[in-house]
Amino acid sequence: MATDRKIRLLLVEDDTTLAGVISDVLSESGFDVILAKNGAEALGLLVPEDRSAAGMPAPEIIVTDIMMPKTDGFTMVRSLREKGCDIPVLFLSARTGTEDVVKGFSLGAGDYIRKPFAMKELIVRIHSLLDRHTVPGAPAENRTEAPLPGTADNPFRIGRYRFDSVHRRLWLVPDSGHIESESEDSNSCVQLPAMESEILEILCSRMGTVVPNSLILNKLWGHDDYFSTRSLNVHITRLRKRLKADPSVSIDSFRGNGYRLSL
Repeated sequence: MATDRKIRLLLVEDDTTLAGVISDVLSESGFDVILAKNGAEALGLLVPEDRSAAGMPAPEIIVTDIMMPKTDGFTMVRSLREKGCDIPVLFLSARTGTEDVVKGFSLGAGDYIRKPFAMKELIVRIHSLLDRHTVPGAPAENRTEAPLPGTADNPFRIGRYRFDSVHRRLWLVPDSGHIESESEDSNSCVQLPAMESEILEILCSRMGTVVPNSLILNKLWGHDDYFSTRSLNVHITRLRKRLKADPSVSIDSFRGNGYRLSL
C-alpha cells in the first residue's frame, strides 16, 4: 500500500524487548508507532475524551498481544467494539488453538499472526488489513451512466434483503407487497463491518454459483492460510445470522471447495 505519510499504529505489547524491536522495524517502514504496555493502557489512549485531552489522533490500526497483565487483548478489543470503535485489529499471539483463533475473529479482529513471526510478514499483513478496511459512505468511483449493482441506487437483491455494498448497508424489506416497502428503513437497516460487506459482495456478484474459498481468501486476505480460513468461516457464520429472517436465503458450504449464496 503506497503512502506518502506515516500510518498511525497502536502497538499493545507487554514484552518491552519485543515491543521495542517491532516498534523500531515498523517505524523504519513508514509507521508512526504508539506504544501501550497492556490493554488497560491502550483503552486509556483510545477513549475519545482521553485522546482529545492528550492531543493524540486516533490510530489507523491496532496490533496487539493477547496475554497481558491488567487487561488482555481479547477484553480490550471486546470493549472497543462495544463502544463502537471500528479500528482494524491484528492479533499477535502464541495462542493458536482453534478456540482462541475463532474467539479473536469473533470479537472483530481482522487478522491473527502466530508468534514467533517474520517482520516482513507482519508488515504485509498490516498493509493488507489496512487496504481492505474501507470507510463507510466512501463515494463509488468510475460510475457508469446506469447505476452500478450493489449501490444505494441499485442495491443487490437477496430475497427480501437489499444490500448496498458501497455504504455497507443491509436492510430487510417488509413482506407487505407494497412498492413503499422497497425503501430503506432505519429500524431494519444494518451497517455491516467492512469484511462482512466485502464477502457478501463477492457472493452476491456470483449468486447461485460456488465461489472457491481460495478466491475469497486471496482477494481479501492476500493468502489462504489456516488463520484467514478460520476468519472466513467466522464471517460466514455472522452473515448467515444476519440473513436468517428470510428462510429462502442461504449461504451453502461445500467442504474443501467454497460457498454459494442461494435463493
